[in-house]
Order: sequence, then C-alpha cells, then structure tokens
Amino acid sequence: MRAYPRRVLAVAALSALTLSAAACTSDKPSPSASSSAAAPSDAGAAKDKGTGEQSKFFVQADYDAQMAMRKAQPEGPEGKPWEQTIDAQMVDTAKYKKDGPYNLCFSNAAVDNPWRQVGWKTMQAEAGLHKEIARLTALDAEGKDDKQISDIAELQGKNCDVLIVSPNTTATLTPAVAGACPKVPVIVFDRGVQTDCPVTFIKPIGGYAFGAEAAEFLIQKVPSGGKILALRILPGVDVLETRWSAAKVAFDQSGLDVVGVEFTDGDAAKTKSIVSDYIQRHGKIDGVWMDAGATAVAAVEAFEDAGQPVPPINGEDQQDFLKKWSDAKLTAIAPTYPTYQWRTPIIAALKILKGEQVPKVWNLPQPTITQENLPTYLKPGMPPLHYALCGCEDMPGYPEKWGGTS
Repeated sequence: MRAYPRRVLAVAALSALTLSAAACTSDKPSPSASSSAAAPSDAGAAKDKGTGEQSKFFVQADYDAQMAMRKAQPEGPEGKPWEQTIDAQMVDTAKYKKDGPYNLCFSNAAVDNPWRQVGWKTMQAEAGLHKEIARLTALDAEGKDDKQISDIAELQGKNCDVLIVSPNTTATLTPAVAGACPKVPVIVFDRGVQTDCPVTFIKPIGGYAFGAEAAEFLIQKVPSGGKILALRILPGVDVLETRWSAAKVAFDQSGLDVVGVEFTDGDAAKTKSIVSDYIQRHGKIDGVWMDAGATAVAAVEAFEDAGQPVPPINGEDQQDFLKKWSDAKLTAIAPTYPTYQWRTPIIAALKILKGEQVPKVWNLPQPTITQENLPTYLKPGMPPLHYALCGCEDMPGYPEKWGGTS
C-alpha cells in the first residue's frame, strides 16, 4: 500500500469458503488474531460515537470467528508460521495428484507497493527451493481488474498445473476465478473471491483482527474522553473495510471520541497534511488509529513538526516505522499482515499436486508487534520499506535479494 495501491487483507467466510479482497460491496470479512475485549453479541449494531455507519462489509459471524482465532493456538511446524494453520477444515486433493516437474502459474494483482514487492521476492525464493517446480509463470495485472481477467484467461493456455491468484478486487475477479476452476486447480491468497471453487484460500487471520488489535491498544492507552483520529487508505477494499469495522466496534463501546475518519490514499504528504490540520483544529489529538502502517511515519512527523508529543499510534511491520518507534520511544503497536503468506501458495500447490490434504481456508498466524518484542522485528541492514514478517531470513540470497546488507 504505499501511495497505496491495493494491498488488501483476505477474508474468509465463516462457511469456510471464500471472500476477502479488494473492492466489493458484498465481500465478507474474515477472522482475526488475539483480543482482550470480548466480542459483543451484535457488534455491527453498536452505538455510533463519531465513527459513522457500520460498513456494508461487516459480517457478524466472521467478526466473531476472527475474534476467537486471535486466541487460538496455530497447528504446524514450529518456527514456520507460513506452514501453520488455525481452525483448519481439510479437503482431499487426490484427484489433482500428478507427477512432476510442475508448471505453476501466478496471476498477481500488482507489485505496486513495498509490501507486495517483498512478498513477490519471497514467493520466488520459495519456488526456488523446490526442484520439482520447472517454472513459475507470473503475470502482473498492474492493479487493473480488466488486465487481471485477461491474465487469468491467458494463463489457462500455458499448461498450468496449478493457478495461483491474488485478486485485485473481489467481486470483479470472481467470475474469472470461477471460470478457471473447472480447468485447473486454483489457489487464492491475500485477497479473496466470492466463490468456493478454489481448492484453498490462504490468508492471515484477517482484517477484523488487525483493526481490533490497534483500537484496543488505543482504548487502553488513551484516557476516557480522548480524541482519536482514524486514518484510512481507501474505501471499498474488503480487508481495509473490515479493519475499520472492528475498530468502530471497539471505539463505539469505549469512552473515546473519534473526531475524524479520513482517507489518505496511502500518500505520505496527504497523511501529514491531514494530521497537521486536525492538530490545528482540535489543539490536541490523543491517539491515531490507522488501517495500514505505510504512512505511519508521516503521521508521527506531523506531531513532531507541530512541536507536540506523539500520542499512542499504530503502524505496521515496515522497518521505517519500527525504527522510528524505537528511536523516538513511541507508545505504539503494530498489527501485521505478514508477507510470509507469499510462501504458502507455493507450498500448497505442491501439496495439491502430490494429492495431500490442504485446508479449505488456510488461516495463518497474524502476530502483533509490541514494545516487548519490538527488538525482534527490527532488522539491521534492511531497507526502510522492508516488512519484518517476510519469513525470508532463512532463504538463499537473504538479505541482499530483499535489498538488505549483511
């Protein structure tokens, strides 16, 4: 998301099947990670306290499921969260079993922001670990739905053994994915679609978990009556919508005053301008909630430029924010949407082609960076826009292939 194209969280329908992705009016959000607050029985109907109406993306059952998953213990190999699962419902893949070598195909929404760039490098590195993969053929949709629809059609003519899709948007890409499913086993990850035909849908716990984690932190750190500024990137992107949906639930039940909900377009200069305007308008802002951390440093700098202390704030696992947090001794938290998830589709593809069971919805762990574990995620020698949860430290070519120095 920097200047943010659409990096989006996927969302899994409680029915165990699809959902998530980018801009769709009927996307169903998904489950999230560890929460201190109990989920209300009717969170979507919580009282509005400056937060506006609840998003049409809000689905109570999915919210409840993600709140529960935040407390769940993942299953799988220790130290390899990209292979772990939460609440897995396994599906049989025997009908897809075939001998290698394999040609894997990938329809990518875009590589238009650092998160996706880190992820793409990680996926290629994972593919390189497996001798049975003859080719990884990838097409970049450049953030355009029509191009991705064309890309999916083109890839079906390239003798793909598996088709991996990270959709640009949910609703618009659903027909293209549904059309591919009868012809090739399909894996969807990162963002979802509104069909259950893919063999597996891979994602971290989800947007509700991210949004709740950040909001609960502010509720804990900001005194009752404090003024909260919520910064969002884009409307209509499912994972961002569900992040905000969960935050709204928490804020509406709190004693905090949400004085503004603004869209930044993921632009650092716009973010800084918005924060500066609110500081001038209200004299003081007591906390900043963000649906993604790409421009968190710009928000911090707005307070510094105004000569004010930086209030409690959330960012993400991008190195520039983590370093700023450490250096400036911020009161902060960083929910994450781990880029290690880009390893999982390759692993899933090989399992499917070997006839091994995979989860229908592959929920990956979604760690949160706190003051206590911050040093673990600060990576000396890595570039400012690197994402700490790449799961790439043990891969050939690290750190140089990810822009770092030894």
